[in-house]
Amino acid sequence: MTTSAADWLHALRELGIERRVRIMNVCGGHERSISMAGLRTAIPDNIELVPGPGCPVCICPEEDVFEAIQLALNEDIILVAFGDMLRVPVNVPKREPRSLEQARAAGGDIRPIASPTEAVRIAEENPGKTVVFFAAGFETTTAPVAAMLAEGAPENLLVLLSGRLTWPAVAMLLESEAPGFDALIAPGHVSTVMGPEEWEFVVDKHDIPAAVAGFRPDTLLAAMYSVLRQLRDGRHFLDNCYPEVVRPGGNPSAREQLDRVMQVSDSNWRGIGVIPKSGYVLRKEFAAHDARVHFPSYADDSRKRVGEMPPGCDCARVVLGKIYPNQCRLYGLACTPRKPIGPCMVSDEGACRIWWSSGRRDNEWEGRKQSVG
Repeated sequence: MTTSAADWLHALRELGIERRVRIMNVCGGHERSISMAGLRTAIPDNIELVPGPGCPVCICPEEDVFEAIQLALNEDIILVAFGDMLRVPVNVPKREPRSLEQARAAGGDIRPIASPTEAVRIAEENPGKTVVFFAAGFETTTAPVAAMLAEGAPENLLVLLSGRLTWPAVAMLLESEAPGFDALIAPGHVSTVMGPEEWEFVVDKHDIPAAVAGFRPDTLLAAMYSVLRQLRDGRHFLDNCYPEVVRPGGNPSAREQLDRVMQVSDSNWRGIGVIPKSGYVLRKEFAAHDARVHFPSYADDSRKRVGEMPPGCDCARVVLGKIYPNQCRLYGLACTPRKPIGPCMVSDEGACRIWWSSGRRDNEWEGRKQSVG
C-alpha cells in the first residue's frame, strides 16, 4: 500500500518535534516542488526548509558566461546553450551585452537547446561551421554531455564546459563554523546518476541525518519524516526515500562515461569562490572537442571578469542557505523574472525565481527598513 502525502504529513506532525529544526534541500527541483505544493505552510512552524546550492545556472562562474559571450561575438561560430543560461547576467559596462540573450541581439548566432542531442543535430546540419556547446550543469546534465563525446561527436562540435558536482558545496558548508542546517534532503536525480553513497559523508563525517528524495510531495515528506525521526531518536543514517529510481551505485554506464571523458578539478562557484574537487574539465584525450583549446585567448585570466554578484545582489547567500530569497535586498524590487539582476531570479531552479513564481512577492528587507523608518 502506497503512503500518501497526507499520511506522511500526519506522521510528521505526530513526531512531536518541538525544537527548531532546519532541513536543507539541495536540489532546485526539490525547492520547486516544495514551493509549488505549499509544503512550508503545511508542516509545523518550527520546521524550516532551507533552499541550498542546487541551481547550476546560479553558481556558473561569471567568467565562463563572459567567455561564452565573447566567443559568440568575436568568432565565426554558432554557440548553443541550455535555455536558462541565455539570461544569466554578467558584470560589464552598460554599453556591452551583459547576457547571451543580449549578445544574440547584438548579432551573435546563439541558440537555446534542451539536450546534447540538439547540439549534435545543429553541428551535423552546419558542417562548415564550428558549433560551441556551452555546457553548464551538475552531474545530471553533465553525464549526457560526457556520453555525447564518448559516443563520438561531430568534428565541428566543441564544448565549453562548466560542469559542477553537488556534494562538495554541501561538504564546504558542513566544514564551516556555521553550516546553518540540522538535516539534509539529498537530490534524487543526482543520486540516480552518481549513487546515494555520495551522501554518506553527511552522516559518517558530520553526524547529520540525511535522506534522498524524489520530486513528488509524498517522497519529499517521507524524507522530512525520516530525518526528523532520526533527530528525535538520536540514530542518524542515510535513508533512500526514492528507491524506485535511486539504486546503490547509481548508473554505472553514466559514471563510466563521466570518468572516461572528464576529470574532477578544483573549480570556481559564482559568488562563493573555489571549492576543491567540485568541477569537471575535459581530459586531454578529448582536446579536439575542447573549446578552450581551440580558442585559448578567451580563456586567458586577463579577459575574465571578477566573479562577484551584481551590486546589492545576495544570490550567493541565498545559494548557501544563509538567507531566504525574499530577504535579499533586491528581491521583487529591482530584481524580478522580467528584469533579473542576479542568477537566482533567472533559472527555473533558482530559489528566487521559484519563490516569485509560487506567489511569494513580499520583501522582508524592505519591510524591516520601512518598519524602522
